[in-house]
Amino acid sequence: MTSAPKDQAPSSLRLVLTLAVAGLLSGIAIIGIYESTLPTITANKARELREAVFKVLPGVTQMQALVYRNDELVVVPEPDKDEPVVYGGYDDEGQFMGYAVPAAGPGFQDTIALLYGYKPGEQIVVGMEVLESRETPGLGDKIYKDMDFVGEFKALVIEPEIVAVKKGTKTSNNQVDAITGATISSKAIVRIINEAHASWSGQLPSPGSEPALEQQEPAGSEAGQ
Repeated sequence: MTSAPKDQAPSSLRLVLTLAVAGLLSGIAIIGIYESTLPTITANKARELREAVFKVLPGVTQMQALVYRNDELVVVPEPDKDEPVVYGGYDDEGQFMGYAVPAAGPGFQDTIALLYGYKPGEQIVVGMEVLESRETPGLGDKIYKDMDFVGEFKALVIEPEIVAVKKGTKTSNNQVDAITGATISSKAIVRIINEAHASWSGQLPSPGSEPALEQQEPAGSEAGQ
């Protein structure tokens, strides 16, 4: 009877060591899986971004990353981590078509990340794509499922700002009909674009002075497909 505590101590120690080893091996396995799949994940994200850029900028077949450094917008192979970036869109001949601008901000449930196409010469938004959203299924998710709402961003004047109005009351080409039942999410999209535009408008060069395409992509590449 008195020897029971002594027997239990080694048993408890073995249990702790077993759990520790199991946890270590699980951690190593998770890291290994992550590292082995990271190139695929990175490639998929790059492909999805590329497709989104071409979607929000009709007619674009080539793109390059642009960042604001030393008081000018310059081409970079890869932006620094967390560095604000826009994407210049170009046609087959390398002519500048517009900017694809990533933006994010709070929605009704969580952060909404999106990309919008902007033509500075006309000061209009020509496309919008939601990249990430956790808005309420059946309501807030209409910001990317309701094609009538998404379509409102295909020729939308952005100056002085975009305005969300009650559905059916739109009277101006800078207004967007909010989605019934998802007004907060609709207004969040508008606010996110307005804030991103306000942030970038002073950093973009004057129309006609946009950075030239530095490297033509070969014909038949993924960009042109």
